[in-house]
Amino acid sequence: MKRVIIAGTHSGCGKTTLTCALLSALKKREMRVSAFKCGPDYIDPMFHREVIGIPAYNLDSFFCNDDTLKYLLHEHGKDSDISVIEGVMGFYDGVSGRGSAYSLSQITETPAVIVIDCKGMSDSVGAVMHGFLGYRLPNDIAGFIFNRLPERLIPFAKKLCEEAGTRYYGCFPNNGITIESRHLGLVTAGEIADLREKLDRLGELAEKYIDIDGIINDSERAFPRFVQPDIRQLTDKKPVIAVARDKAFCFIYEDNIELLKKLGCEIRFFSPLADSRLPENISGLILCGGYPELYAEMLSANTGMLSDIREKITNGLPAIAECGGFMYLHDTFTDMDGTEFSGAGVIHGKAYRTDRLQRFGYVTLTAENDNLLCKKNERFTAHEFHYFDSTCCGRGFTAQKADGREWECGHAEQTLYAGFPHLYFYADPEIAGNFVKICIDNTEK
Repeated sequence: MKRVIIAGTHSGCGKTTLTCALLSALKKREMRVSAFKCGPDYIDPMFHREVIGIPAYNLDSFFCNDDTLKYLLHEHGKDSDISVIEGVMGFYDGVSGRGSAYSLSQITETPAVIVIDCKGMSDSVGAVMHGFLGYRLPNDIAGFIFNRLPERLIPFAKKLCEEAGTRYYGCFPNNGITIESRHLGLVTAGEIADLREKLDRLGELAEKYIDIDGIINDSERAFPRFVQPDIRQLTDKKPVIAVARDKAFCFIYEDNIELLKKLGCEIRFFSPLADSRLPENISGLILCGGYPELYAEMLSANTGMLSDIREKITNGLPAIAECGGFMYLHDTFTDMDGTEFSGAGVIHGKAYRTDRLQRFGYVTLTAENDNLLCKKNERFTAHEFHYFDSTCCGRGFTAQKADGREWECGHAEQTLYAGFPHLYFYADPEIAGNFVKICIDNTEK
């Protein structure tokens, strides 16, 4: 099964650009391609999906045990000609030995190509190469791509690879193609009017400057053995789960949706921006994260949707609301300028912008009481990444980071989870199963 990780020396070295360029070139060759992102990022998979035309997925060794990680890669990649995985941060960067592109490479026995941003360097590029090749052994670094390398230095880069006993997979020139960033990373794929043209151009550059044939040939590896997770359909009744999906609410893991389907659910997407009410005859609701702060006025003006959500949740509709979805449930939430707008009024408080990243990273959540996700004192992992905060964050869970820091967070009730932490269902499929069982009970009432 052909597979490769496009990793990097650090955040901002060009991993997303190079990954999209490679995906675009492979698609132009009419290859069947699957795409993945290492780690919990939502935005990069949106760009992958735009290139390949089918959903892209996350692979996260902090969230998942080794068998689950291998299962997910095999499940989504087995019918492809090649699977391309974009790394996270620097190749070796993770938490307690997990979550890094390096750990993913080792667990799934996938070769890694390291992107080096060569701007402002010459001979020091060699030092970076030797550092990555020798820092932690064994590793499966197959070779390097040299981003922003002047063409006159290509012979020099090839010589460095020859001396280090590794592969030269090409360079990538300064090209004037930029993707804007904002407070949570890149802007989303749907916001870039000329994205298709940019992706096509990146694919053309990849064909010219990257050794695509070499990457394809070197990506062939036998797939390691794994035990498939025991995921079974819980009901024949098909509980209907309404899932928010539009420009304001777009941060949701594709695997969360597919796991709900495997458990027996029907998914109906809706738009809190454009629709006046929730879909009819639903058994549960998911308000995922995103950028509600960018569309605060439109969301607040849609009073029919706000009223319907408030009424349904208040009357016991099982609901999960993460980060942006949690903000939307407040009495009020602010836009980027601090202007206050009315929310759904389920959470009695205000969500507001701060000037710095709040409670960033992986956390382990321990339940303070029985709730729709788990029993009291049970634990599961989650992830936070937000600049906004709340006057009513909740006390349903105790969140703990790897360094020992703790805080209270989340509203955890029999029919509601609402908080800033994002959930990844394959981290503990039982939490998804518990949610679905309550949705089934709701269907039968």
